[in-house]
Amino acid sequence: MRRGLGWASLATAASLATACATPVGVDRASPRDVHRELTENALSSDRASAATREFLTRASLVQRWKDEPDETLLALHRELAPAGDLDRLFALAELSFVRAERTNDPSHALAAALYAYAFLFGDDGDPAWRALDPFDPRIQVARHLYNRGLTLGLADSREGVVDLSSKRRALPFGALDVASSPADFVWAGWSLVRFAPAADYRVRGLDNRYRKAGIGAPLAAHLGEEMTPSPAGALVAPRLRVPVTAFLRVDDVRAQLASGRVRGRLEVYSEDERSELVVHGEAVPVELEKSSSLAYMLEGAPIWDFGLLGFRLGDYLPGRSERLVLLHPYIPGRIPLVLVHGTFSSPATWAQMVNELENDPGISKRYQPWLFIYNSGNPVVYSAGLLSEALQKVVASLDPQGADAALRRMVIVGHSQGGLLTKLMTVHSGDVFWNNIARKPIDEVDLDPDSRALLQRSMFYEPLPFVKRVVFMATPHHGSYLSDFRVTSWISRLVKLPARITKLTLDVAMKGGDEFYLSALDRKPTSLDNMASNNKALRALAALPVAPGIAYHSIIAVRGDGPWEDGGDGVVKYRSARLEGAASEKVVKSGHSVQMTQEGIQEVRRILVEHAAAAD
Repeated sequence: MRRGLGWASLATAASLATACATPVGVDRASPRDVHRELTENALSSDRASAATREFLTRASLVQRWKDEPDETLLALHRELAPAGDLDRLFALAELSFVRAERTNDPSHALAAALYAYAFLFGDDGDPAWRALDPFDPRIQVARHLYNRGLTLGLADSREGVVDLSSKRRALPFGALDVASSPADFVWAGWSLVRFAPAADYRVRGLDNRYRKAGIGAPLAAHLGEEMTPSPAGALVAPRLRVPVTAFLRVDDVRAQLASGRVRGRLEVYSEDERSELVVHGEAVPVELEKSSSLAYMLEGAPIWDFGLLGFRLGDYLPGRSERLVLLHPYIPGRIPLVLVHGTFSSPATWAQMVNELENDPGISKRYQPWLFIYNSGNPVVYSAGLLSEALQKVVASLDPQGADAALRRMVIVGHSQGGLLTKLMTVHSGDVFWNNIARKPIDEVDLDPDSRALLQRSMFYEPLPFVKRVVFMATPHHGSYLSDFRVTSWISRLVKLPARITKLTLDVAMKGGDEFYLSALDRKPTSLDNMASNNKALRALAALPVAPGIAYHSIIAVRGDGPWEDGGDGVVKYRSARLEGAASEKVVKSGHSVQMTQEGIQEVRRILVEHAAAAD
């Protein structure tokens, strides 16, 4: 009996042994979890990558790294060979970054950047780094370790900026002497004074966050003083945040790492000047955060308040005297893309479109965006006169010799009321507007010089010779039905017209009925009145054809699912936004703010590609 029990026990033990996992084998797991384990690194998790963990395992340093991380890093540094030894070099870069994250010690962040630099670029005479497999995942990780390590290592946490000044900085194994030149901190004649870490911000309000991958710490630079005044300099947006890259160049990096005394030079690059740098004779793209810089510029900006204030106050223009706003220095050879906002709006309404077009290489290399700002409660012809004057002035000042052909292939995109201003840049008006208010030709009317100049600019239009294409977005060519409502007259009373218009109105009233139709003074001539369907000037403009040689396109917004021919966008009906003879007409399912939609933006992009191709 006992003997039988013994055999049973052995059989049971054998059965249990076969049911247990073998010392080496596999377990079924989610492919996503396995991929995460294979690709995680110090930048995306709280532990190092598989490559670094493998190195620690082979070197029998796993436990020591846990117990004595700083001593482990110093030991690895001392044992670093003068050339090659790329596995150790990468591990040093990543482990230093882990240590920087855990301790908030900038010296470890700078060490991570230096080790990553040595891994990526090495020394010119060292063939080991050139032999790296281009598919080695460590290359991309090392690039990010350099970029992030440099940003963290140079950060001034008290000011929330990155300090690019020349100074000595501590390293865990010695010191880093950083040299920089104020001459590098210049963009288009402007000094650059503060550098915000663009990669440290989440972006809200934009559909896409674009980042140009490359090397360097991506920063958003504040403008200081205009060091070299120029016609274009006065047009640069005062709150502009310039996307730039800081790059720390280190010669003989392996020898300097071994000595413990490292010297490097900080270089600053902007895409307008150079989109690549050269290391050991090879071109390397720079990293840029263009969407982050755009959103950073608009964060808390007064321009958001201009929509309402600019509508109500006819003379209000915050912090500037020029009405054209440039986001880049004037670049010969690039076609101006002029964006004209609508009613109750401001140039900020174009943020979505600017973000998309500026990050499309095919567009950004061919076009330069110019934004027009105007007080949208003022009469349409008054604002259009300002646009015409501003464009003629800037073209003449930027290229007085007429050498830049691209400058004379201008494209204007107008949204809502901005489309009416845009059309006035394309027509021969003759005296159709003047005849609505005056009984005599302007030359026969007794006016003071200022009033005469204002009326001449606002009432008489000729096509601008440098405008070759226009795009109308949700434009009320035949009126906005909201302007026909009684509430519009109440809102119009809130508008304070510019002093020049008020003075002109008094001058006209004093002339009596012999020279002017005084009935034109019965209502305050605001833009809302101008966009009523029965407005004489609006009807006259709708009847004027776009001049030959200027292509025009319509992008029309329609809400809902009904027939679009009978629809509208809540402000402008389809039939009002439509123009016969357009080179193209695109109907977008959208509310009135079609300029913010991806479908509307991509149609503008298509038109710009077509325009650029026609210029080639």
